[in-house]
Amino acid sequence: MMLEFLNPPFMQRALIAAVLVGITAPAIGIYLVQRRQALMGDGIGHVAMTGVGLGFLLSTSPVWMATLVAVAGSVVMELIRWYGRTRGDIALAMLFYGGMAGGVMLINLSDTGSNANLTSYLFGSLSTVSEEDVVAIVALAAFVVLVTVGLRRQLFAVSQDEEFARVTGLPVRVLNLLVAVTAAITVTVAMRVVGLLLVSALMVVPVAAAQQISKSFRVTFVLAVVIGTAVTLAGTVTSYYQDVPPGATIVLLAIAAFVLLTALAAPLARRRARERTGEDDRCTLEVPAARPTQDDVRV
Repeated sequence: MMLEFLNPPFMQRALIAAVLVGITAPAIGIYLVQRRQALMGDGIGHVAMTGVGLGFLLSTSPVWMATLVAVAGSVVMELIRWYGRTRGDIALAMLFYGGMAGGVMLINLSDTGSNANLTSYLFGSLSTVSEEDVVAIVALAAFVVLVTVGLRRQLFAVSQDEEFARVTGLPVRVLNLLVAVTAAITVTVAMRVVGLLLVSALMVVPVAAAQQISKSFRVTFVLAVVIGTAVTLAGTVTSYYQDVPPGATIVLLAIAAFVLLTALAAPLARRRARERTGEDDRCTLEVPAARPTQDDVRV
């Protein structure tokens, strides 16, 4: 039976989580790529490990505790970016490594935690997605979508040119902080499916793949979400049938999509170059450059 993977309750929960991860990770990842903060998700994932450990130690939900700690860590990261210009890299390194070490220590000090629990959060696990996790993931994903779609114009402006956004009256620091917090929430949304160590790849690779065949921000956003959703669903189903780690499978499929679209984009790029050359030959009047918009900027 082709759709037998839909029968087990744990797979139903895993597929719901996979769809939400596939939507939210590229949705916030496109702003991180635009801001040249592609590895921010990786750092937040390290910090979130302390939250997972606290969840087991205090016998509370690891997902919600990881969310609180990851949000706090993202705020600290943004403050370091603002004020820690001279030794900021060292402070961030200590924050990342301390978060990972703290999580490992706390989860081993707890009565309910174990190395098996730790592995499932680091690399993802289909069978461990509970109903409580699904509720938390749905609520957190709704927030991420609301921010990334509802404030897309403001976030685009800040990601493209902070100085210009500040001149136009946008609250640049508030929006930067909102991006960091949303990225932290996305990490905790994705950790049950992809894992904390691989979630950053799902934020970045679908966006990079979409960039190969798209030249506008809006199209890249939509295409990255489509790619993210496709690879998370395909990776989840493959993991069920082949008994392989879901996080690694999803990331490898995303990289495969990037390679495929890169190969397809080469002829398209040459065609665009020829068309652009032809337009330049016909153009005799120079037009003053305008500020970029979502429709004409390639991220």
